[in-house]
Amino acid sequence: DHGTFIIGFSSAKHHLSVSPEETGIAHFKHDIAQAGYSATKGLFRILWTERVNYELLKKIVEFNILDKEDCSTFWRK
Repeated sequence: DHGTFIIGFSSAKHHLSVSPEETGIAHFKHDIAQAGYSATKGLFRILWTERVNYELLKKIVEFNILDKEDCSTFWRK
């Protein structure tokens, strides 16, 4: 969105990695855990055998777009 990073996805053998930057992980830490996903400070993992929580992904994207509305760099500073 407007030249700034919002969310990234990367596939691996056993999971899909989702990276909304550390701020997104911290903000949604409880929701990510409640969905049953394992997480680090920079990403969380959705196993290929797990249900995808699309509502959570939507909230994360919307949060990052709003939170980075005035951001003029690719990454948060």
